[in-house]
Amino acid sequence: MSATFVSSAGSNGNADDTADALYALMADFVRQRPRDMSMTAAATLTALRQRGPQRITALAGGQGVTQPSMTSLIASLEKSGLVARRDDPADGRASLIELTEVGLDYIVERRRQVTDRIGEYIESLPTDQRSALAAALPALRGLEEMAGEDVP
Repeated sequence: MSATFVSSAGSNGNADDTADALYALMADFVRQRPRDMSMTAAATLTALRQRGPQRITALAGGQGVTQPSMTSLIASLEKSGLVARRDDPADGRASLIELTEVGLDYIVERRRQVTDRIGEYIESLPTDQRSALAAALPALRGLEEMAGEDVP
């Protein structure tokens, strides 16, 4: 069952159509992203930036990969100087993975590059379409918040 809503332009819109358009747009931007790192690695760095230091098990769960896969990824990111391990104060046997300054700089710059590229597309739209996107920003932020709450 699909939800129908009334757009700000007054026409009926279908939530499935909107979701499909957003998915296609995200897929296009993912294909255009810098290719210097896997999506899982970039998403892991982003998760560390957003939620702070985490155990490997939490990172693996958040990315939908096995713990051995995440352990291997963290070893690679650690070797690159993007993350560091520190003792977990709640459990001396465990480690927390945290973003280093180099890692933070990297992920901030990567996001800037992608948002700049998206901004170029937005600027090339006609004024009425740019205004419609600006008007949709609260709804887009609401979706972003809901999606962030679903991440473990």
